[in-house]
Amino acid sequence: MVYKLSILNKKLLNKIVQILEDNKILDIVTINLKDKSSIADFMIVASGTSSKHIQSVSEILIQSLKNSGYDKCKIEGYESEDWKLIDAIDVIVHLFHPDKRYIYNLEKMWEDILPKEQVRI
Repeated sequence: MVYKLSILNKKLLNKIVQILEDNKILDIVTINLKDKSSIADFMIVASGTSSKHIQSVSEILIQSLKNSGYDKCKIEGYESEDWKLIDAIDVIVHLFHPDKRYIYNLEKMWEDILPKEQVRI
């Protein structure tokens, strides 16, 4: 099945993935939620190497997006050392410490709901 996505959403998704890769975030998985959820068009689940790494990259990501005109983005989970959620409106990013990611296993939850072609590593 082919899903039509706006060019802006593809651009935003690619920009976020590139920022995460540039900042050494690990095991990046994108999940296509288009027409499956009202929360966003995409979800990204990825791992940082430490609490400081996760915090730093979440702040870098928000600032980079704001510098590119995505000024409504925000971070959730400031009090958590093991997880951050970056709400980039059409893309939701979960950055986890690897141990917590394994416990929550968001990829598995969405994999059970969505066809395999919508979950991309």
